[in-house]
Amino acid sequence: MDEWAVPEEKCTNDILPNISLGEVLDQYSDTTIEIVEDWVIEAYVISSDQAGNIFNTLHLQDKPVNPTAGLQLELELRDSYLFFQPGDKVFLLLKGLYLGKSKGLFKLGSAYSTFGTLQPGRLPKHRIFTHIVKSCDQPSSLQPQKISVDEIPVQPLNTLVRIEEMEFAEEELDSNYAQKHEPTLRKLTDCQDNEIRLLNSGYSDFYAETLPAGMGSITAINYSENGEPTLIIRSVDDILFTQERCKEWITEFTSNHLFISELADPDNNNSARFVELYYSGDEPLPLKGWHLDRYTNDNEERSSSVDLSDFVVVPGQFLVIASNAEAFEQTYGFAPDIEGGSNSPADSNGDDNLTLVDPFGQVIDLFGVIGEDGSGTNHEFEDGRAYRKIGVRLANPVFTFQEWVVYNDTGASGTINQPQNAPQDFTPGMPD
Repeated sequence: MDEWAVPEEKCTNDILPNISLGEVLDQYSDTTIEIVEDWVIEAYVISSDQAGNIFNTLHLQDKPVNPTAGLQLELELRDSYLFFQPGDKVFLLLKGLYLGKSKGLFKLGSAYSTFGTLQPGRLPKHRIFTHIVKSCDQPSSLQPQKISVDEIPVQPLNTLVRIEEMEFAEEELDSNYAQKHEPTLRKLTDCQDNEIRLLNSGYSDFYAETLPAGMGSITAINYSENGEPTLIIRSVDDILFTQERCKEWITEFTSNHLFISELADPDNNNSARFVELYYSGDEPLPLKGWHLDRYTNDNEERSSSVDLSDFVVVPGQFLVIASNAEAFEQTYGFAPDIEGGSNSPADSNGDDNLTLVDPFGQVIDLFGVIGEDGSGTNHEFEDGRAYRKIGVRLANPVFTFQEWVVYNDTGASGTINQPQNAPQDFTPGMPD
């Protein structure tokens, strides 16, 4: 018998499943296992290799509608679409197969050893129809699970999904589906800028086609590539991007209502340094793209920066950035919003200059004079404190001494020669 010959395909309705796909997957425990029980499961084909984007793999899910589990079957069979079409019900006779996991995906097949570890491998042709038997039923109508991008992580892998309002990312436009002979990842986004990757084969029939520029729906196999959520299409027919692209989703905003309200360099504890911001606006302000920068001494180039992108400030909110979060909490009795770290804008020793910059690169607020060492000036707060006067409600991109009260250990240029000690001389997170 030719080991690689494909036996004649048969169908039957005489086989009865005795375990569910989900129950089989529950048997897996970190290592590839051989199935020695006479288990039979029922599953539905969701893949097709007709367009060449899927190779030597059959993707299966437990139900044609609302699937709860899926897997991929590794097999040595090109043009498997001639035998297995999407929607076909099959019975899997599992005894003698190996169940494993690779790159986060459950796989069934034969087994091979890599450095002494069993891995699921391709099932030889002569064994395929011993373990995979088609039902004589008519193919079922698969109903892809309609989900959003942010629901991908909770959707079972190796199941068929559909996502609406998708488009290829701007930087992908005018690209082909894949590079020749190379697996290629392309970025998809929805109209809220949520992203997911599409994996395409450089051997597919459509690899050289240009990506569609419109927006619409995609039907795909929910996959995982190196632990990252990924989609795989069966053919370009799975992509229906015929509508106009999403309207630009504005996620970055500027405002002159966010400003620096206090800077601290305690005379008795330099680990308790901090910078405080205050928001005087009327509506919540997402800080995506905002950053606080430090210009050390007389440097004209930025020395360090704190990214504020993870925060949304609400009216009347203070945002406290500490140089050392643990020391700050021990000193002031509560945790800061951000730990800037050593040499950050929050770790100034009082003779540095700070800028608050919006997502568009505009300096919204400034303490000090860029290029001027603060020592002996009206913006020195060494061993002291600088705080915004209570009547100030807007940021100012030009340092204006009249807006500030500045304490230090020199009293130069109209400042107050009165070193400040923590915690009693500072008011992080509250009005002065």
